[in-house]
Amino acid sequence: MRAGPSQEEIRRQNLGALLRYVHIHGATSRAELTSALGLNRSTIGALTADLANAGLVSEGAPKETGRAGRPSPVVQPEWDRVHAYAFSIEVDRLRVARIGLGGAVLDRREVTRPRGLVAAEAVPLLTGALKEMREAVPAGTICVGAGIAVCGVVRRADGMVRLSPHTGWVDEPLGATLAAELGAGATVTVGNVADVCAFAEHARGAAAGCDNVLYLYGDVGVGAGIIAGGRRLTGHGGYGGEVGHMVVNRDGAPCECGSRGCWETEIGEYALLRGSGRAAAHGREAVLAVFDAASRGDARAQAAVRQAGDWLGFGVGNLVNIFNPEMVIFGGTLRDLYLAGAAQVRSRLNSVALPACLEHVRLRTPSLGDDAVLIGAAELAFDRLLADPLDAA
Repeated sequence: MRAGPSQEEIRRQNLGALLRYVHIHGATSRAELTSALGLNRSTIGALTADLANAGLVSEGAPKETGRAGRPSPVVQPEWDRVHAYAFSIEVDRLRVARIGLGGAVLDRREVTRPRGLVAAEAVPLLTGALKEMREAVPAGTICVGAGIAVCGVVRRADGMVRLSPHTGWVDEPLGATLAAELGAGATVTVGNVADVCAFAEHARGAAAGCDNVLYLYGDVGVGAGIIAGGRRLTGHGGYGGEVGHMVVNRDGAPCECGSRGCWETEIGEYALLRGSGRAAAHGREAVLAVFDAASRGDARAQAAVRQAGDWLGFGVGNLVNIFNPEMVIFGGTLRDLYLAGAAQVRSRLNSVALPACLEHVRLRTPSLGDDAVLIGAAELAFDRLLADPLDAA
């Protein structure tokens, strides 16, 4: 028979639970922590003292409650002292941020990324921005590691980017490369952009409190972050969520993955630009110009938005039938497509999805906006700290 957890294991689990709670919820009174975590006051006091001694939390002045008795001290994360680095590698830009414990964006840098920039050229831009940022970090801070979000298929075990069709990356050891740059045995975790956005929105954004969520992210390609039963669903090797490569139209356009008629060929950047007569253009700004033109009455742009909106609803309907989510969030350029083509999305969704799967689903846009990917990437790094605060600090 397996022995039960030791007192030390229980203590470390409780430390992680307390730190995770204030990381997500912010400054919280000891009394609120006692109620939320189901622990007694003396245990909360001892755990708080341990975390404070490790430099992870501090206690502030009690909140005035208006009730009789002594107010309870407030426990808050050391957001300006404990941080993680977040990298976002997108089709048109590279971003680096320093995120404090608790989710605050403390500093950020952005570099335009020309199309076709290979990994060997992109990584020096990222490390240059990181070096500049590190020079501005106050002394005495704690870096718990880094998280990287990339538009591509990522191997969970070692952060290898197996395939990123729209950037031309194949089997790029991105995690190992940036870990070497951070130095001192830094832990670097790599994830797909859609997956880390789902992570962020589920933790502290539009999907907080929802245990079954689909986050759909679009630019040139389309991917999904999936939360099922409150947990990230990434598949056996970490390759889950590649919904953009569902074949939806057997007579459709060729896809960069080598197939034909993939969902992203109907709702991605190329589809909107081609359908609106702007096939020579590219990039997020060009896509946004299509939505702007449609809103001003451009008939061809309106037709492109309607067609893409119809295909968006078709794919979402199938995903709703498969995953039965409480919420679907549209991020990246799919946010703008959903807002511009909401009537087509809803109409097609209603015709495809089973009534039982559809009756409770809510369609939303990200509450964290463009910061979702940076906050989500940082959450990948914070996860190790939150699992065992005293071991990782």
